[in-house]
Amino acid sequence: MTVKIGVLVMSYGTPKSLVDVKAYYTHIRRGNPPTAEQLKELTDRYEAIVGGVFPLRENTDRQVEALQAALNADKAGADVEFVCYQGLKHASPFIEDGVEAMAKDGITQAVGIVLAPHYSSMSVGSYIKRAQEKADACKIDMGFVESYHMHPELIDVLSQRVSAKLDQYIEAGATRDEIRVLFSAHSLPERILAMGDPYRDQLLETSQAIAAQAGVTNWQFTWQSAGRTAEPWLGPDILDTLQQLSKEQVEYVLVAPIGFVSDHLEVLYDLDIEATAVAAELDMRLMRIDSLNSDPAYMSVLSDVIRKRLEQMKAAQS
Repeated sequence: MTVKIGVLVMSYGTPKSLVDVKAYYTHIRRGNPPTAEQLKELTDRYEAIVGGVFPLRENTDRQVEALQAALNADKAGADVEFVCYQGLKHASPFIEDGVEAMAKDGITQAVGIVLAPHYSSMSVGSYIKRAQEKADACKIDMGFVESYHMHPELIDVLSQRVSAKLDQYIEAGATRDEIRVLFSAHSLPERILAMGDPYRDQLLETSQAIAAQAGVTNWQFTWQSAGRTAEPWLGPDILDTLQQLSKEQVEYVLVAPIGFVSDHLEVLYDLDIEATAVAAELDMRLMRIDSLNSDPAYMSVLSDVIRKRLEQMKAAQS
């Protein structure tokens, strides 16, 4: 008899079309509608990267489909069928919708995972909290993968991407020592440090491991995409970092946004448009590594940690 195991694949979410941007932004702002200026700014950003079409959502859809295929590709687990459900933080289907869909399909055991390798109570932790509450209400035994930031295959695939872009610079005439590698991730409020949150340390561990494997010594960590709130956020921001590198007469910059696993607004606008424009103004050349998206290597990482979490759950029950 084949047992169906649910997999709740969680991510931040993006609007399906420009018409949905206002509702999406309102949800992010906890029910407070954005001002006309705020709405225009966000809409303009989406239009700048995709011309009104939304491949961002399609990226996540493809990741969920590819993960389900990867999980079920192992014939050794023929007695288990994995069924993936999408759960988004700020757009439909919401996290609760994904759990409810599992319950309607009769699934009683599941694993939840966020499409983000690094844990923070403010990010991954908030996803897990919502999913756990709904799973309890639906009587689904759900375990969670909290982080996978040091998985060997993840370090390997990211190292390959860094090396590939470094080779492009070298082919264009730069020497390896002239290229500054900037590892980056989404900033969070500074108060997470006082909370003992592992987010920053996990990001630095990943950065160090990639640098070591790729043979990179000229690197540093920076933040990006901070929220616009009154409280201080982790810094320095990448735009400030670029200004500092210009003073140091750095001409070549490679950005490795290791906190993001797919092409989203923070990558396609904040880096490819905004940071690239600042670099050009400073007479610097900036490139970034390719996003993981639905790369088979990344799907293998997710499949592996999900299977291991399921084994842990079964061991705890026996």
